[in-house]
Amino acid sequence: MEIQTRREILEIWRATVGYSQLKGEWHFGGRDGRNSISDAEQLLTILYPATAIPTLKIDRVDQTAYDVQDYLSDLGNAIDIPRRLVGYVGDYMRTYVVNGAPDFSGGTYFDPDESEPDAEIAPEQSQLHVVDSFSMSISLCLAALGFLRVYRQDLRSQKALAEIDEIERLCSQRLTAAMVGMLRSFIVNTFDMKDPPGVALAKMINQTGTANEILLRNLLDSLAEIRAGLRQELTIGIGQEAEELDNRGRLFECGWTWGVVDGAPEVAFVADVGPQPVGVADARPYLYFTVVALDGIADLFTERTRVLGLLDEEQQRLARALQLRYDLTRRFWATVATFGSGRWPIEDLPWTTSDGRSSDYYSVLLSSIVLQGIGVDRIEDVDIERVGRLLEELANRGRITRRPVDDDPAISVHMPGMLLRLIGSEKVAQGPVLAWTVSSYSVLLLKRLLRVAELLEDPSTRIRFLNLADRIWAHVKQRQLDSPDVRGLWDSPTQAFPDTAITFRTNDGPSWYHTERVVEVLVGAANVTQTPPVASDEISELADQLVAEAEHLFDRERLRGTSDTGEQMRESFQVVDSQLRRARELLRNRPGTAIVLASDVLKVLDSLDAARQETSRMT
Repeated sequence: MEIQTRREILEIWRATVGYSQLKGEWHFGGRDGRNSISDAEQLLTILYPATAIPTLKIDRVDQTAYDVQDYLSDLGNAIDIPRRLVGYVGDYMRTYVVNGAPDFSGGTYFDPDESEPDAEIAPEQSQLHVVDSFSMSISLCLAALGFLRVYRQDLRSQKALAEIDEIERLCSQRLTAAMVGMLRSFIVNTFDMKDPPGVALAKMINQTGTANEILLRNLLDSLAEIRAGLRQELTIGIGQEAEELDNRGRLFECGWTWGVVDGAPEVAFVADVGPQPVGVADARPYLYFTVVALDGIADLFTERTRVLGLLDEEQQRLARALQLRYDLTRRFWATVATFGSGRWPIEDLPWTTSDGRSSDYYSVLLSSIVLQGIGVDRIEDVDIERVGRLLEELANRGRITRRPVDDDPAISVHMPGMLLRLIGSEKVAQGPVLAWTVSSYSVLLLKRLLRVAELLEDPSTRIRFLNLADRIWAHVKQRQLDSPDVRGLWDSPTQAFPDTAITFRTNDGPSWYHTERVVEVLVGAANVTQTPPVASDEISELADQLVAEAEHLFDRERLRGTSDTGEQMRESFQVVDSQLRRARELLRNRPGTAIVLASDVLKVLDSLDAARQETSRMT
């Protein structure tokens, strides 16, 4: 893999601090202005890799690497860096509070729908809470709490400790509120096979021309356990919709809509999160917001979250409720995407959602959910390569690894991106329907492809997909901004598609939406690097044979005795013994290294045997 993870992250850190830090003060905002999501993304650009990759830690002054100090030198020295970041996290937590409750509004990320491009968004609409903010806040709060939990261990100043106590309280409050919002944004949508959503679903899953009655029965059988789980276990933050699951002849889909669902009840047992907003979001899942929600929820169950004890008792209860939704949603979409015994529905590109919209972007999103189920659900390891081939085709169709033609419609997934209509937002202040633009197709695809490589056990297949990842990374790097004040940040898609007639705004600062997602990719690349190397059966078998031969010959030499040998030879035998023990230890995980060690031993033993034979001939 050619992605230089550490260097790339450090370069992004330098660019982020260089852009954000002015005269000792941190300035939030970028191309899209300030909102609760963009500001969180700006902070996570630094905090996420610093808390996810141990060698980039900045929460222990005496363990901060020299190159990390160098790239973050605009923040000061090793002591200044964490101290100032604590202050910036505190600024964020205090800024996004309205009437004593954490604010999760979309703000400047909202646009009017394309049917009313000149419509004015009402201020009340800008304040609507959105799942993107819930998810990003979960990630930010967990990263910040973990950072503060470690950093405070070396502090002695009561003033500094008191400040951290206050920021931890604000982080914990925001984390709880984000989890509550996530629960209230979950939806189960039921429908008949003859309804438009049922027709769209049947069209996607019927890859063999099966009669609809048989298809429906088989699908309902496959979803029976998921239906039972949704009906019996979901009791927090969901309305009456789940009761319709009692009709076992109706189809359903589950996941997250764009914000708090219209009619969603409050979560009664939580305290200290302020008033819970009334929901207006359309009661049907959006694939994009479902994937965003799953990514945020996954951070609740990382080893770091568990080891540092970042969740209190109330949050653990919320986390259990979210994990149930996480598991059921993941299983539902993985089942639908891979339904049947022939071609997977997800392989019939592009995916069509229940509202009749088709896009390769939906296929990338759905492949993300399928990957989250590998190793847990019914999907076997052999299918990982199948998902990888699908992503390879989507990279071609998205003109990432294939040259675009004139006026190529595929470029629209990058510029301007996929527009999602936030149905229900028009109920507020008689404003227009709001829209949400998603344009991280390349980065999302690369992130999932790296996950494929991480899961694969066949070394040649893994190398193939890592080579593909390098090609996609080259595309992503092309989109890096190159103006002096924003160099090293993202995103300028016109640099990757210079012949397109589409204009794209890049002169108003960096997009933290894109930059933070590039950082997620680099953390994913680091995870691939940190996994044990994989070896073929042939390499492992060869290593076994070489180590066995080396041990046998060495045992024979020791049987001859070493009392009549010189000091140098006895020392050589000790080295050989040590090398063989090390080779035996590495046989399972690093057979290539074991081969090298065994080869060195065999050379030494052969030299000894050759010398003995020469001596025998001379005598």
